[in-house]
Amino acid sequence: MARDYPRRESFCTDTLNIMRAEGTKIQTPEPAGASYVPVSGKTYSLFGTGLSTEPYYERIRMAADEILSLVPGEETLLSLIREVGGRKRFLARAARRDDGTAISVVLRLLESALSPYTLNVRMHLESIPILSITDRIVRTSEEQHHLHMLEIELANRLHRDPFLRSGFRIALLPHCLRDLERECRSFPDDLDTVCAGCSERCFIHRVSALLRDAGIHPYIWRNVELGSLFRRLGRKECFGVLGIACVPELAWGMRACMARKVPVVGIPLDANRCARWMGRFMENSVNMERLRDLIDRS
Repeated sequence: MARDYPRRESFCTDTLNIMRAEGTKIQTPEPAGASYVPVSGKTYSLFGTGLSTEPYYERIRMAADEILSLVPGEETLLSLIREVGGRKRFLARAARRDDGTAISVVLRLLESALSPYTLNVRMHLESIPILSITDRIVRTSEEQHHLHMLEIELANRLHRDPFLRSGFRIALLPHCLRDLERECRSFPDDLDTVCAGCSERCFIHRVSALLRDAGIHPYIWRNVELGSLFRRLGRKECFGVLGIACVPELAWGMRACMARKVPVVGIPLDANRCARWMGRFMENSVNMERLRDLIDRS
């Protein structure tokens, strides 16, 4: 029997209360003046209606475990997602059905678990002229958002160990994580732009420092294309990629890496708040504790 997940109205409050009662660590602001506060995106926010993104990561883990008990194997489940993920009308119909098919069950479980984090998707889609928008990322439906969230979780499970064993590891960071209150002093390097560490409150600076300590080479993704990046890195015996991006873009980027047999892991931005979505750049964040866990070799 599938577990009954709480509905969106009470989910975040209930989860936070449970975490406090059990003594579970809840994300708190880090030092050096960098704020970690709830942010809302154009289509999603990993904070939901709470003060932390930790409940999101617990819910996607639990949902993945539940679904894998019904569709065994991460690779099998990823294949199912890739097969149907681009068919928005089919997904919308499947989400409304209760016919016991694998994709219908998956979508209904994901909707129950993840809908508190995608409250703005339908409003966004209704506000754009669908026929005039050719950017498929911008037109991502709520069902597709949920499948992308699951896809990221599954890819991390499959590729974390191979990524950590890679001889050369890079990270591609979005420039929307920069400190918007001062001029960015990043500079070009061998593959792309790198952080100069000019602002203590900048998430790019904090993420870059953490990654360098773990032996991962961080780059701010501005100019390089994945195809040329893979060709340049292909000379190396073994390399892995870590990505940070909004949910739809991260899922597509990880999929491109997996198609080339490149070990890839990723952490989604807490919300999608760049100019592509909002018309201008707005401050954003990422869960540093989850990033530490992802790259921890111990």
